[in-house]
Amino acid sequence: MNENELQGEKLLPPKKFPFRFSPLMLALCIIGLVLAAAGFGVTTWQFVNFLKGDISSVYEWMKFILLYLVSILLGVLLTAILIKSQYIVDESRLTLQFGLIRQRYDLKKICSVHHFHGAHKLAVYFDDYKSKYIMIVVGEAWFDEFADALIARCPRIEVTSSTPEEEQEFKKKK
Repeated sequence: MNENELQGEKLLPPKKFPFRFSPLMLALCIIGLVLAAAGFGVTTWQFVNFLKGDISSVYEWMKFILLYLVSILLGVLLTAILIKSQYIVDESRLTLQFGLIRQRYDLKKICSVHHFHGAHKLAVYFDDYKSKYIMIVVGEAWFDEFADALIARCPRIEVTSSTPEEEQEFKKKK
């Protein structure tokens, strides 16, 4: 049991929000997977031809090992990105998982969450000056649920929003 459970506080289960890929990003990942599969196939074809001839060349063996390695790693990386890209909100952290890469932010350091209705974006700010932030890329239907998950775990987080008109007015002032 951890400290919060001993004090009688009920822990909330981690909340997961899938990453929203743009159509361009999805297309690039799919093209990358096709290229990885094609690279694997072409390398296999060349390897079969190589096995029919002189197999004593160390250079050729290294070439095939590298080509297979690159094809497999590219396929694994892109598959992981497509399957496991998400935001995880747990008791103490906001975690951005982008495939195999994880980036963690302490909930204590989050000052506010702002919903830009005109731009259809959600920003998490880490300071009052709004100079340190991350953009949250989830489906727009999950914006409120995402903010609620943060507030449920850290009630001091402020939630704000701006209308499209306010955003246009701000752009004109700049």
